[in-house]
Amino acid sequence: MKLYYSPGACSLSPHIVLHELGLPVDTVKVDLGSKVMDGGGDFRSINPKGYVPVLQLDDGSLLTEGPAIVQYLADRKPEAGLAPANGTLERYRLQEWLNFIATELHKQFSPLFNAASTDAVKDAQRKRLGERFDYLAQTLGGQDWLLASGYSVADAYLFTVLGWTAHVGPDLAAWPALQAYVQRVQARPAVTATLAAERGARHD
Repeated sequence: MKLYYSPGACSLSPHIVLHELGLPVDTVKVDLGSKVMDGGGDFRSINPKGYVPVLQLDDGSLLTEGPAIVQYLADRKPEAGLAPANGTLERYRLQEWLNFIATELHKQFSPLFNAASTDAVKDAQRKRLGERFDYLAQTLGGQDWLLASGYSVADAYLFTVLGWTAHVGPDLAAWPALQAYVQRVQARPAVTATLAAERGARHD
């Protein structure tokens, strides 16, 4: 398999999952500004959408969109327990969380990273995110992970998105339960290894 990624972007989520599962993978770094891949070539020839992540499967086919990719990976090694079994209510709970993170958190950060956004727009977005963080803190104040059954691919995705607050806010200090959650995820060996790999890639 081959993962097309950009350090610190949402592709960190499947990158973490690959490390958690110990699945062999080649990685290709993408400059999201220029759309140029390491070694040359226009990334849009791989993904016309122009953004990461993309997972190239062993048969050469391509899978896009982080929530789909992490579930595919988890199902490659179900004994690792990173996703409940297909067809169970708990699997739909996982999809419920992945959808919430994608729509109510991930995409809400876009205006904060957009240089054209006014201060008023950014303030409104931080307020909106803060309301979502209130909801998350209620859940994570009472359990270690998003699913009661344990750590899952949804936690890798939420950890990735919460990491962006260090650059554009809101300040997680207002939500101690979320700060503690981030620390729990970051302490996992696979997460530590992935972060180190992506930090190194930034300076390649």
